[in-house]
Amino acid sequence: MLKRKKEKVLLRGKILSILSLVLIAALLFTACTNRGQQGEQQKATGTIIAAGSTAMQPLVEEAASQFMSKNPGIQVQVQGGGSGTGLKLVYDGTVQIGNSDVPAEEKLDKEKANELVAHKICVVGFAVIANPNVKVDNLTKSQLIDIFTGKITNWKDVGGDDQKIVVINRPAGSGTRATFTKYALDGKEETQGVALTQDSSGTVKKAVSETPGAISYIALSYLDGSVKVMKLDGVEPTKENIIEGKYPVWSYEYMYTKGEHTGIIKSFIDYMKSDEVKHIIEKLGYIPISEMKVSR
Repeated sequence: MLKRKKEKVLLRGKILSILSLVLIAALLFTACTNRGQQGEQQKATGTIIAAGSTAMQPLVEEAASQFMSKNPGIQVQVQGGGSGTGLKLVYDGTVQIGNSDVPAEEKLDKEKANELVAHKICVVGFAVIANPNVKVDNLTKSQLIDIFTGKITNWKDVGGDDQKIVVINRPAGSGTRATFTKYALDGKEETQGVALTQDSSGTVKKAVSETPGAISYIALSYLDGSVKVMKLDGVEPTKENIIEGKYPVWSYEYMYTKGEHTGIIKSFIDYMKSDEVKHIIEKLGYIPISEMKVSR
């Protein structure tokens, strides 16, 4: 009996020793794997160029800065130029990401657009803006269409002073212009006004603020009190009104890649869709897609 008890004790000891060794091996394997993954992340290097929509540019710039601080081996360069330019450049392979306010098929041939992969990031609203000294603060849609198509040329015809209306155009490749034409002008083409040679929301805002009688449109993310924001049919261009579907001039913001994104490009686009960027989206005046009660 005593011999059997000793054998059982020895057996239990061996089993415990084996289990201990297995546990130690598992912990060591996990630690090594984690170190390997961290090492891979630390070793990730390269440059990403994202170009296109200036309406989206402030968001991508701030998110890129935050992303680079977490990934010091990766450089993200953000450029404007307009949605059409961004889509063309990503298709040509000049940049890795094309930022756009509109679907690719609205700016590229169908065959080219089909080679690009869309990644929806957020929603952006667009406001009609005027010079601060303009006395009008509300336009009906029909008045807006008549102004931008050249039928109404004086502010007195819409309740303002006897002053010439100066329409400031966005370039033809602008995604902001395409969105405005579609949802604010019901597809009517703009009259030739003061044409800007470069598509930049910041340039538009500055031109309107400095030009007497001027009118144009910019993304809500650029509003800073330097221009007058116009109501459309009595509705203000606010986040709440866009979410509820009361204000119609808005679009999705896209990041396009040529083919499926991989490597550091995938990491950056995934980051743009993460909760870490959501607070930047809200802070800068964009709208998380998850909050929208309407869709397109």
